[in-house]
Amino acid sequence: MIPANFEYAAPASLSEALGLLQQHPEAKILAGGHSLIPMMKFRVAQPALLIDINHVPDLAYIKEDSAWLKIGAMTRETDVDRSALIREKYPLLADAAKMIADPLVRNLATVGGNLAHADPANDHPAVMLAYNATVVVTGANGSREIPITHFFTGPFTPDINHDEILTEIRIPARKAGDGGCYLKIERKVGDYATAAVGVFVRLGADGICDYAGIGLTNLGIMPIKATAASEALIGRKLTDSSIREAAQLAAEAAEPTSDWRGTEAYKRGLVKTLTVRALRKAAERATI
Repeated sequence: MIPANFEYAAPASLSEALGLLQQHPEAKILAGGHSLIPMMKFRVAQPALLIDINHVPDLAYIKEDSAWLKIGAMTRETDVDRSALIREKYPLLADAAKMIADPLVRNLATVGGNLAHADPANDHPAVMLAYNATVVVTGANGSREIPITHFFTGPFTPDINHDEILTEIRIPARKAGDGGCYLKIERKVGDYATAAVGVFVRLGADGICDYAGIGLTNLGIMPIKATAASEALIGRKLTDSSIREAAQLAAEAAEPTSDWRGTEAYKRGLVKTLTVRALRKAAERATI
């Protein structure tokens, strides 16, 4: 199929892009396009205007300060995958980056687009929920910082107003005792996950868990943070018993449905198994 007729604009600045959004209520932002273009081909989305922000400067970067790892929204997935900083200090994100679709897709797909689409089958939502990240959206009146736990407001619905653009993702900067892991089961390379689990932990010098985050991919109509499972680990050591308890709670937090990828029971079983394995790996990485 082919998309319905639309106009096209390629603004050279963020302010110009925001101005176009204000002028055109039926416009859509084009970043990597790997979610929007297929929707347009099936006419699920029919924007009157595509605003291509690939020529907007200063939206693609990976940098770290004392508080945050900051990722520009237009940073390509392949740049995340190849980043020495991320591979060395942010293993949860590094794990996920190499599992997103395939190299051809990663060359164009963007981190911001992955999140802004708010697809529960995308990998970054669960990762950012595990990290307890913050996203920055910018409009004509300035920027808003949104905790990732408040960013997904419904199926495919992020907290971004029509006249705003997601501009930055912030992950808490690595500290001693941090560890993470992302594990994914897919039918074939590049497919959406049958189930995937992202975990992040911060262990104190005594091995006690000071923070834990567990995010689930493609296990409900919205990205899921397994809050009860995460909280069950805080104040405890990551022993076999505490890990299995958290894994059971994560499986209970999942909201899978039976489809061609597997039954509901099978997917819950995957969540439990993947959570156990991911927590063990995260704990191992936290002590390196």
